[in-house]
Formats: sequence, C-alpha cells, structure tokens
Amino acid sequence: MTDASAASLEDLRFPIGRFSFPDSPVPASRRTELIDSIAATPADVRTAVDGLTSAQIDTPYRHDGWTVRQVVHHLVDSHANSYCRFKLTMTEEHPTIRTYDEAAWGDLQDARTADIDLSLAILDGLHARWTGWLRTLSDADWARTLYHPEVGDLALDQLLAMYGWHGPHHVAHITGLRDRMGW
Repeated sequence: MTDASAASLEDLRFPIGRFSFPDSPVPASRRTELIDSIAATPADVRTAVDGLTSAQIDTPYRHDGWTVRQVVHHLVDSHANSYCRFKLTMTEEHPTIRTYDEAAWGDLQDARTADIDLSLAILDGLHARWTGWLRTLSDADWARTLYHPEVGDLALDQLLAMYGWHGPHHVAHITGLRDRMGW
C-alpha cells in the first residue's frame, strides 16, 4: 500500500479524525457542546440518508467497511450501550462496564437487512431521553468514574467526549460516501 492510499484509507476510516480521550475534567462549556452534538445526531443521520435508494443504503462507505445500513444500525447498538454505561456509572460506584464485539453485532442479520427507519426511530427517542438527562448532571456527576476493560478508568465526562465525537464520525462516513459517489 502506498503512502497516499494509506492516507486515503485513514481519511475514509476516520473522516473527522481519530478520537482521543481528553483529560478530565472537561470544561462545562465543552460538555454542553458535546451534549448538543449527541442531541443533533438523529437529525444529522436522517439528513445524511435522506433520499438514498435501497441499493445506496447497502453500499459500503469504504472497501471492507460497513454499509450505510450497518452504520445506522451500529449507531443504535453503540449509543444504547453507552446510555446504559452512563446509567451504571451514576448508580454504582466505579462499575466495570461490559464490552461488546461491535463488528460481530454489525454482521448480525438485523444490522445487514433491517429497515433503517427502525433504528432512526430508536435514535430519536434514545437521544432525546439521554441528552435531556445529561443536561441535568452536576460537575460532581461528571467526575464519576467507570472501568472500561479495553481502555481503563474513565470519568463520565471523558465518555461524553467519545460519544460527542462518535455520531459525527459515522455521519461523515455516510456524507463522505455520498460526496464521492455524487449522490
């Protein structure tokens, strides 16, 4: 693989850049921006997929990547897991969260074939409830911690940063594909 094609693959995989956990505490103004990003994700996904045909929805966003359909369903899988992780962190003392094999989930029959409208509806409700609740958390709440077996100890505000990035990251997969394909 040439340097140019490696860079291109990196751009396709991480169209808004790779995520890295910020230091905690995340400033309150930044937390507001991150919550706003999570709140905007359902509408941004709907805009990104608007008008796509079934064949376009079943197009991978990159070689060996998920289809648009799988990306939309992945957002629900991931964000539902995250919602539970936030709740566990608020109701237990330094919980160890459960990981999941997102690639395997993305390859399940429902992720490969289910109508994306099902996941779009879930995203609407999940994000409304999640972000409404997140806006009520105190500075002390944001400092609560969890243990992620693949990452280590994280404060809740660091997890917020990851999900503030995650939605736009996948929206950019879809919009990037549309741009490249002229859709």
